[in-house]
Amino acid sequence: MSHASQLGFQDAASPIMEELLHFHDHTLMAVFLISTLVLYVIASMMTTKLTNTNATDAQEIEMVWTIMPAIILIVIALPSLRILYLMDEVCFPFTTVKAIGHQWYWSYEYSDEGLAFDSYMIPTQDLTPGQFRLLEVDNRMVVPGETLTRVLVTAEDVLHSWAVPSLGIKTDAIPGRLNQTSFITTRPGVFYGQCSEICGANHSFMPIVVEALPLSNFNSWTELAQDL
Repeated sequence: MSHASQLGFQDAASPIMEELLHFHDHTLMAVFLISTLVLYVIASMMTTKLTNTNATDAQEIEMVWTIMPAIILIVIALPSLRILYLMDEVCFPFTTVKAIGHQWYWSYEYSDEGLAFDSYMIPTQDLTPGQFRLLEVDNRMVVPGETLTRVLVTAEDVLHSWAVPSLGIKTDAIPGRLNQTSFITTRPGVFYGQCSEICGANHSFMPIVVEALPLSNFNSWTELAQDL
């Protein structure tokens, strides 16, 4: 999860987030090269008179500054489209969870396991030592680690957004519409997120907590939850 004075992304906990980090570095390098060239041109214009008469009508230069931006856009767009299609691909999920946004809490339904529960933020006065303010919930969304989990996202009242940064997920929750996303956690752990669409007065108080367990532990949790 994020920490104070953090400048970069959270540590990746899914293959998609790793791809997004690589794409960020790829794009940042292109931006760095473009910025360097632009700053060089600006510095040259400020320190020289630029009175070269051969450059006033140079078709070669015009072709270069027309073609180069197109090439740069292609270099950026191709890996972006690849990641976009990877994020939309959902093949044979191990489990499916339906996340429903409300004002101001989340509810989760496990259709295969026959489970359903609400997830409310734990008030500050009820937190125990070691828990995080405005991020802890009374019922976590539990998923099996290292397997494909599909999440169906919708809302009951207004627009919400189900987002977990370390998993590379941000899916809009729209009333009357069912959006889907998927992820594979690369390690067991607890991953925090928040509603990322302004949805009213208590928008800041509907956190998301995803807990990834080994498969055997997930089966045990399912049996225990069904008995409650």
